[in-house]
Amino acid sequence: MADQKIFAGPRIRRIRSAKGLTQTAMAEGLGISPSYLNLIERNQRPLTVQLILKLASVYKVDPHELQGEARGSVAALKEVFSDPLLVGELPGDQELIELAEAAPNASAAVIKLFRAYREQAERLSDLNELLAREGKATALSGARLPIDEVHEIFERRPNHFAALEEEAEAFTSVLDPGDDLLGALKAWLKREYGIVVKVLPVATMPNWRRRYDRHSQRLFLSERLSPFDQLREVAMEACLIRMTVAVAGEIQALKLTTDEARRLARFELGRYAAHALMMPYQSFHAAATRARYDIDVLRSRFGVSFEQAANRLTMLQRPGTPGVPFFMLEVDSAGNRFRKAGSQGFPQSRFGGGCPKLPVHAAFTQPGQVFVEAVEMPDGAEFLCVARTLEGPQGSFSERPRRTALLLGCDIGFRDEIVYGTALPGPAAATTGKAGQGINPATPIGPACRLCERIGCLARAEPPVTRPLGLDEMVTGLSAFDFQ
Repeated sequence: MADQKIFAGPRIRRIRSAKGLTQTAMAEGLGISPSYLNLIERNQRPLTVQLILKLASVYKVDPHELQGEARGSVAALKEVFSDPLLVGELPGDQELIELAEAAPNASAAVIKLFRAYREQAERLSDLNELLAREGKATALSGARLPIDEVHEIFERRPNHFAALEEEAEAFTSVLDPGDDLLGALKAWLKREYGIVVKVLPVATMPNWRRRYDRHSQRLFLSERLSPFDQLREVAMEACLIRMTVAVAGEIQALKLTTDEARRLARFELGRYAAHALMMPYQSFHAAATRARYDIDVLRSRFGVSFEQAANRLTMLQRPGTPGVPFFMLEVDSAGNRFRKAGSQGFPQSRFGGGCPKLPVHAAFTQPGQVFVEAVEMPDGAEFLCVARTLEGPQGSFSERPRRTALLLGCDIGFRDEIVYGTALPGPAAATTGKAGQGINPATPIGPACRLCERIGCLARAEPPVTRPLGLDEMVTGLSAFDFQ
């Protein structure tokens, strides 16, 4: 208490008002002058240890109340103003502290209103998803952020852009890269546009992956990036320069509603074009088929990362030469979903992707190991899932590395075409769930806890919105959320 200054003017004023005291009367009881008490109440003087002890003995005030009452409110208000709709509205924490100190009841009301708003938004999202699964389109998510709009559009449509694939093949012919795509791209950027690529140390470029300086015609890359990510960044820059018209056409076809959404979509399409350039369709499709979609074989053959090769597998849907229709999901250890895509659109209605029992979450327990598992939805649909952790940009010794996990999935019917199918126990017929055809090895999952009605699930994190809670004092189920 002695190490920090405690400004508690509004609280002292409330205590004085509650006891019906004037400033003169309270000052006399505390042994200070009325003018000094006035300064304290206006937060122009801090409380001393002696005054806190005096308040405790004379007016029976809890010292912890004086120093900690507003802390919880400030933390909760920070959560409110970190919401995407409000972020950037306040320049710093001082206004939050003043609000919590001067108007605690109003602060509590704001926090309560925000939590109600967030709960209703989650319920509307769940209901929207539930209705969409039944084929009923809704407009419940009309007030979307640009990033939400982009994610929704890219998740719904097939992850294949024919125009960009053709442009990438033409670009490859121009580059004639041989075994050195990065060298060919650097030479092309220098020759055609005078752009020089330079890798900078972390201390020089601490906050960026890539930065293009138009004045000096230099493209700076962070040394935090792996060689694979450095290649992708250079390929993105080159593709966005060369494929301007094709990218603009694809953006227009997406029918996005805001400039910010179109800017974000341009970045996503640049990523797509970079992957198409790094792993040309025909050669990658042929190699994937021969290797039975072994991601480690493909990453080595094309000089790319595990994430890049897995991502490319979701793009193989060219008419006439399609690949296995994979879909992809990337999450962090807290369960936040960063990217969802699929060769036929991410199967949200059939697969969901929000179940805590998916192997993508187990992958964090053994980083770098490939997990293979068959999973079964409540309606009997089964999928083969491959999961592995991904390492983000490298930090220094004192920094915690960024780690996410990627799940690559497909319908179980393709298991015989994929090398990972051999890791599943039993013959292919064993996954059909029919009597007499073997033991079903599939892990029972659901689309998401709020949309799943599996009874007795140990992993359940939330009750289903489709069932009332069954709060029976005489019976307790395995789940923390029993329902009827």
